[in-house]
Amino acid sequence: MNHRRTLAWVTGVAMVAGAWLGTVHLAGQSSAASPRPKTAAVKPYAPPRTPDGQPDLQGFWTNSTYTPLERPKNVTKEFYTPEEAAAAEKAAASRETEQTTPGTVADVHYDFTQFGLDRSQAPYSHNLRTSLIVNPENGRLPPMSDEGKRRAAEETARLKGVGRWDSAETNQLDDRCLIMGGSGPPMLATAYNSNYQIVQAPGYVMVLIEMIHDARMIPLDGRPQPNRNIRQWMGVSRGRWEGNTLVVETTNFNGKNPLEGSSENMRVTEWFTRTGDDTIQYKFTVDDPSTWTRAWTAEMVMRSTKGPLFEHACHEGNYGLLNTLVGARLEEKKAAEAKGPK
Repeated sequence: MNHRRTLAWVTGVAMVAGAWLGTVHLAGQSSAASPRPKTAAVKPYAPPRTPDGQPDLQGFWTNSTYTPLERPKNVTKEFYTPEEAAAAEKAAASRETEQTTPGTVADVHYDFTQFGLDRSQAPYSHNLRTSLIVNPENGRLPPMSDEGKRRAAEETARLKGVGRWDSAETNQLDDRCLIMGGSGPPMLATAYNSNYQIVQAPGYVMVLIEMIHDARMIPLDGRPQPNRNIRQWMGVSRGRWEGNTLVVETTNFNGKNPLEGSSENMRVTEWFTRTGDDTIQYKFTVDDPSTWTRAWTAEMVMRSTKGPLFEHACHEGNYGLLNTLVGARLEEKKAAEAKGPK
C-alpha cells in the first residue's frame, strides 16, 4: 500500500474527528450565561447539470474497496477507528500482493504483483465501516428463507462430484468470461477492473462496466418493465430522478448469475447521488423473498478515476478456456501415470 497516502488519509480523518469532538466539547460547556457558539451552515453540494438539466453523473468512476460486503465474524462493531481501518487495509493489501509459489495454478492464473492488479495502487474507497451492508445492523446477510435453503441444497447436490475443470460447461461463469460480479446490479467491487463509465443522454443513462465490458442501458421515460418471461443476465433496469438522486429499479433477472445465492425473482433498487466533484454515494437494496427472510441494504462511495476504459478481452478467441481444459487433462494423465498400471 502507498504508506504516504494511507498516512495522509488517517491524518485527515483524525483532524476531522478532532474538529468534531472539539465542537461537541464546546457545546457541552454552553449555558445561558455562555451562549452556544454558532457554527457555519454546511451548504449542500450542488451537482453540475447536463444540457437537459439533469444532475450530471458522467465520468469515470471506481468502486474498488477493501471493505467486505459482510462484517467479519470476529468483528462486533459497525465502524473501525481510523487506525484499525488503516491496519485492516494494509493487511488486505499485503495478502493481495503476496508472491505466489512459482509454477502453481495460482501463479499462472492471478499474480497480482506480476500483472499490476494491486488495487491499493489505484484510487479506491476508504471506509471506516466494517461492512458494506448497513441493514441488517449486524452487517451480515439475513437468514435464508426455506425456499432459499432448499435451492441452495439442490445446487450443492447438483455440483457434488462435478469437477470445475471437467468441461467447458462446468467451468464457472467468470472462468468462461461470460459475466462477473462487478456488472451487477448491484455493482460490487471485484478484485480488479472495478471501474465504470457513466454517460447520459436525454431519457437515458448508460453505465459501461470495465470487467467483461458489459453496458447497462437505463431508460428514464417511465416505460413499464417487460413481461416477466423476458429474462436477462443483468436484469431489466428502469430509472427515474428523485431530486438530485438517480433511482434505478431492476427486475427480470435470469437467475444464472446469482448474487450470494439469489433467485431470478430478485429486485434491486439503486440510488446514485453525486456528493462531490469526485464522489458518488452508491446505495442499493436487495429484495428477494425467494432467497432471504428480509430485504437488505448496502452502501459505498464511488470515486472518480482516470479514463478511458480499454476493452477487456478476457480471453480473446476463447484460447484461455481451451488451454485450461488441456492443462486439466494433462494433469489427469500425469496422475494416472504416477499410479502405474492397474
